[in-house]
Amino acid sequence: MLASSALVLLMTPGLALFYGGMVRSKSVLNMMMMSISSLGLVGVLWVLYGYSVAFGNDVGGGLLGNPAEFAGLQGLFGGTYLATEGGPPVDIPLVGTIPATVFVAFQAMFAIITVALISGAVADRLRFGPWLLFAGLWATIVYFPVAHWVFAFNGVTAENGGWIANNLKAIDFAGGTAVHINAGAAALALVLVLGKRRGWPREPMRPHNLTMVMLGAGLLWFGWFGFNAGSAVASNGVAGITFVNTLVATSAAMLAWLLTERIRDGKPTSLGAASGLVAGLVAITPSCSSVSPLGAIAVGAIAGVLCALAVGLKFRFGFDDSLDVVGVHLVGGLVGTLLVGFFATSSAPAAVDGLFYGGGVDQLWRQAVGAVAVLLFSFIVSLILALIVKATMGLRVSPEEEVTGIDEIEHAETGYDFSTLHGVGGLGTSRPSPTTNAAAEHVRATAGKES
Repeated sequence: MLASSALVLLMTPGLALFYGGMVRSKSVLNMMMMSISSLGLVGVLWVLYGYSVAFGNDVGGGLLGNPAEFAGLQGLFGGTYLATEGGPPVDIPLVGTIPATVFVAFQAMFAIITVALISGAVADRLRFGPWLLFAGLWATIVYFPVAHWVFAFNGVTAENGGWIANNLKAIDFAGGTAVHINAGAAALALVLVLGKRRGWPREPMRPHNLTMVMLGAGLLWFGWFGFNAGSAVASNGVAGITFVNTLVATSAAMLAWLLTERIRDGKPTSLGAASGLVAGLVAITPSCSSVSPLGAIAVGAIAGVLCALAVGLKFRFGFDDSLDVVGVHLVGGLVGTLLVGFFATSSAPAAVDGLFYGGGVDQLWRQAVGAVAVLLFSFIVSLILALIVKATMGLRVSPEEEVTGIDEIEHAETGYDFSTLHGVGGLGTSRPSPTTNAAAEHVRATAGKES
């Protein structure tokens, strides 16, 4: 479980590389900082009260854990830390069969990556301070309670668990609702309040470093085995089948996305391969314990096609989701959650039959209710939080600052410094870059001419 926790932690730097390569070079540091900052911010909030809200004993009809019960992790450490001869320690707090502090660490990584996922939708224009405020509020008011709904099981992690896990009995093994639908809905709300990037969609805003994107995607896939297989909270057959399903679903999704690109655009791309494998990872997250390996291939293939098509919806509906968080995470999370109702088989660890295995629509409606509930709650509350932050601090940089580049404006740094090359064999001297003032003057001259 410690190894799985470390694997999930690696997903956040992996996401930083994945997102950082997809933006323009003048925004790469700010984009990566949004992911890395969630490590510091959410890590502290998780210990202070987040774990208690998510996994404390229920105080609100399945909606909320007791925020004071484990505040500061009180009551979760102490006793004999070393194993006694002939058996494991018995006088330290346990979650299932593992020390409670190990479970705290594992679940902390879920909270961190969920917050980081949102940031890809707002690249190039969201100020860093307001991002931190929004992220802290969102983790507190949205993620921690939703984690209680989905992950807090009665008798395992709490005396009284969350309503989705215990009352509705929807299946979400590792976070299709709590992580991906939750983050995708929040991203959509934040984008609608923030507004479009300057020049979008007329100007091309291509990824500046596809090598970085591919590396980030590979690290995400690597870390995701800890995400899904680690959610078995044991080294057993459940971890084994979820590991295999995570492998094959992701593989199928990547191939399906590339095929869709080939048919639609004429060329399969490296960005498509990276996006496809992430879509597969998202879709198999809720379903990896309930489907067979063949079912996992079907889930991945369907997600690969649907997410490849969904990323174009932002152009149809006019919302600027910079790095396709909605198209990949919201849509992929919905696909994976709903397909449990079709492909679940009682031969898998979850022991439930879906529609295609003779189970009727019983599990399907449960999946749909859980997915829609998380989507609506996250979207509505995120919209309110974004409006509050906008009214109090402001959200985005000015048009002039956006043209200059958010890295320089917000962090006084640039991702790539070529100044040391000037004057060496004439390199960098033949065509001077436009100055910041010149760029700002261009913005002022063209302001008001856009439709």
